[in-house]
Amino acid sequence: MSTRTEPQSTVGSPAVLTVLLFASTLGVMGGAIIVPVLEVIRGDLGVSGTAAGLIITSHGLAIAVSSPLMGRLVDRWGVRGLMVAGLVLYGLAGGAGLITTSYPALIVSRLTFGIGAAAVFTATTVALLALYQGAVRDKVMGWRSTATSVGGLVWPLLSGVLGGISWHATFAIYLVGIPLALASLRYLPDTRDGTRERDGGVLRMLRERPALLGYYAFLISFAIMGYVLAVFLPQRLAEIGIDSPLLVSLYAVVIGAVLTSLVGLAYARIRRFLGYAALLRLAAAGWVGAFLLFGTVNDPVLLLLAPVLLGLANGIVFPVATVLIDRHAGPRLRGRAASLSGTAIFAGQFSSPLLIGPLIDATTTTTGFLAAAGIATVILLVLLAVKISGADPAPAE
Repeated sequence: MSTRTEPQSTVGSPAVLTVLLFASTLGVMGGAIIVPVLEVIRGDLGVSGTAAGLIITSHGLAIAVSSPLMGRLVDRWGVRGLMVAGLVLYGLAGGAGLITTSYPALIVSRLTFGIGAAAVFTATTVALLALYQGAVRDKVMGWRSTATSVGGLVWPLLSGVLGGISWHATFAIYLVGIPLALASLRYLPDTRDGTRERDGGVLRMLRERPALLGYYAFLISFAIMGYVLAVFLPQRLAEIGIDSPLLVSLYAVVIGAVLTSLVGLAYARIRRFLGYAALLRLAAAGWVGAFLLFGTVNDPVLLLLAPVLLGLANGIVFPVATVLIDRHAGPRLRGRAASLSGTAIFAGQFSSPLLIGPLIDATTTTTGFLAAAGIATVILLVLLAVKISGADPAPAE
């Protein structure tokens, strides 16, 4: 067993934390910045709606497939090299849309971009877990949740501005990966510890640590439910007379993102009073309430409670799930365990249209939201029924 002692924090180096938090916003940028110009791209390239949808989702498939390799690489060679390489690929492949004029070339660039995004997601997660411990880790995990939420608001707005010039111009946003790669090369420490995990394959890791399967299933379910919200909430709102784009964005994005950001800022304080198990159950209860409201409430004012509950739940989920997965994997398998989180999330996003879409098409949007509430209810019941391994002791660790 390795006797390596991990660094307690890098709070004294704000540049490191700034780079990592900035990089944490890039994942949500992946497909979000294309949404405002997707219809323009579809018309310009002359493709169907389904084909246009692949421009948004194809990188998710690449992330899901390539993430395990990224985890193995970061466990073997450390964070900095993978982070720099991933950011360069992220910037170049993502920015290829600036000059791409054919649909096949654009899809190839999106798949390549997904590989770079997988490297960035894995390296960022592992760096935050390796460089920060104890109460400081709770604080930076909350900040990461806040940074991601803020990115989910800011990047699409910037996309809308550039999209007014040309849909090609929107892809220039991805070039931010290049200067961020240079900053990572300059400031990130080398996390290699000189050890090698000889028998640390992903399958063996899952066999020896079966609790990880539960956490990954948790993330997959979360991604599937998120699809219902992203795709079908505008239809649901239109059914009750809310069709203004500004109001739709308020219900679908703004309120939830603001609440998630606030929870992220307060997360370290929340952890002083609640253990990880209680927080997971609280998040699942928030999902149940939010999707029940989306599926049953027709009063626009009362419905505002739904994105509030969802934002609170989502602000809890990512820091808690990330830390618990890391606890079960241990430092030597940290990269592989973190990378499978990316696989779970993006596989759930990619497969959710195949699972939930036909149900809603055959029934109603209300049925889809109630199905999401049912998934959340099952998660809550499981969390209440089982002892969540590794989730306690609570705040005073």
